[in-house]
Amino acid sequence: MDEILKFAFESGISVSETPPVAEFSPPFELVEPAELLSPLVFSSPHSGRRYPESFLAESRLDIATLRRSEDAYVDELFAAARDIGAPLLHAHVPRAYLDLNREPFEFDPKLFNGPLPSFANTRSLRVAAGLGTIPRVVADAREIYQQRLSIPEAMRRVDAYYRPYHAALRALMERATHRFGFAVLIDCHSMPSGGAREKRRMDFVIGDRYGASAARPLVEGVEERLKNRGYHVLRNRPYAGGFITEHFGRPAMGWHAVQIEVSRGLYMDETQLSKKPEFAEVAGHLAEVIAGLAQDIEREAVLGAPRAAAE
Repeated sequence: MDEILKFAFESGISVSETPPVAEFSPPFELVEPAELLSPLVFSSPHSGRRYPESFLAESRLDIATLRRSEDAYVDELFAAARDIGAPLLHAHVPRAYLDLNREPFEFDPKLFNGPLPSFANTRSLRVAAGLGTIPRVVADAREIYQQRLSIPEAMRRVDAYYRPYHAALRALMERATHRFGFAVLIDCHSMPSGGAREKRRMDFVIGDRYGASAARPLVEGVEERLKNRGYHVLRNRPYAGGFITEHFGRPAMGWHAVQIEVSRGLYMDETQLSKKPEFAEVAGHLAEVIAGLAQDIEREAVLGAPRAAAE
């Protein structure tokens, strides 16, 4: 990204020529614990399920098809974050409208009218698949829009929704660092049960950018606890972690980030988009994994470094 634009983005300077209009109020929700007790921070950027009428009118797809890109109910699966004294940030903006787990300007030339700004990343693999910051297709490669969008509209969405979510997430990481000396981001996602190329059964996939985004013992602790509950767990294949994991995972600076993908078939009917009776069991197992991870961090058994809490 152009350094001037990066400065503008991180400084909160608007890049849109039109004032943001809020279809979503608020665009996300922050579930805070009664008391902050853990350096863990939970993020669910794809669980948004509010679809404004203006967006539905622009789309050639019905809402059921649009929702196939959604990480349905993932915010509820990880609701136990609050019980161990950690915050959970989750989006209301749906992924089909704006993908918060992308660079801010991964723009698809096939989606927009006119030339894109020079700072836009138009060549990423995600853009090539139609899954940029503003997706052109839903997960099954079906085109979303009836007509191309304007560049000002793209900038407006970044200003109105992308920027506030990432500012909130960064603030949570900074708060945890100030309080505990480090921060651990758990980026929460779901995956289609039959949509990946892997032949093996996948219940969970843990992504740490091939060891670059988090301390190894932290990742191994999550993996071991899931396996002990009978789940089939893979690491980094086929999901190594997206933009959020890469951007916030900086172990040398005391910021660790791990992406957890949960197979939707474990807890929901993927056709009806409804919870299965097994939902409570899966959520309960995740609560146990979260609690165990928090205990390991409290005992300094995961990161191996003493706390440098700023009291």
